[in-house]
Amino acid sequence: MDSIADIRGKVILITGAAQGIGEATARLCAERGAKVLLADVKQEKGEAAAASIRQNGGDATFYPVDVRYAAAVQALFARVQADVNQLDVLICAAGVLQGQFLQPEEFPLETFELVMDVNVKGTFLCTKAATPLLAASKGVMILIASGAGVTGGSSSIAYGTSKGGVNGMGMTLAGHLAPRGIRVNVVCPGGIATEMKLGVIQTQAERQGKEFDSLVATSELGDPIGVARLLAFLASSEADYVRQRMFTR
Repeated sequence: MDSIADIRGKVILITGAAQGIGEATARLCAERGAKVLLADVKQEKGEAAAASIRQNGGDATFYPVDVRYAAAVQALFARVQADVNQLDVLICAAGVLQGQFLQPEEFPLETFELVMDVNVKGTFLCTKAATPLLAASKGVMILIASGAGVTGGSSSIAYGTSKGGVNGMGMTLAGHLAPRGIRVNVVCPGGIATEMKLGVIQTQAERQGKEFDSLVATSELGDPIGVARLLAFLASSEADYVRQRMFTR
């Protein structure tokens, strides 16, 4: 076991765990001995991911949730408390990107509200519900933001705005929760080969009349496992001195 990210026995809940960075993180954390709780609105994919982890010897449970709704999030954490009565790490990876390449006057209000509801409101609701459990364990809260809205722009006005909000939320929560023994980190992934990013490239190819495969090849996207390794490290006690945000390729 690599001591730099010894997370054996930790209970780690990951939202957005049915695919992308969330799924890669769930798999890696389970491989390293954590009990992983996968939460996602995509029930079929989430259950398949959890079953695959169990088949490979890991400890994984899937919980369906739509993080936009307070009652659903409260029910999720009530189930976690009833089933496990422990939470050491919350990783908020649930997120959507819509409205790419649209100008402000073209941008549908309902699309903007959806992105904000999932990315910002959903993150807040999960941190709100998780705080009592994390305070009891002196745990870790990790929010997934992005370079978008933090160091640069985005293909989507709503996405860039939302990720700037998540970054600000993380900085604010860090100060609020430190006296209660909870460490808060924000992680800002760069260009990663996720379903979300590939969808943006597909739209770009269609709008610009370019070949999708060619754009993917020139984008030099990273693998989700690279971000998962950072998240597993942050979940460990070895990261106790890490503060605020970290960036990946």
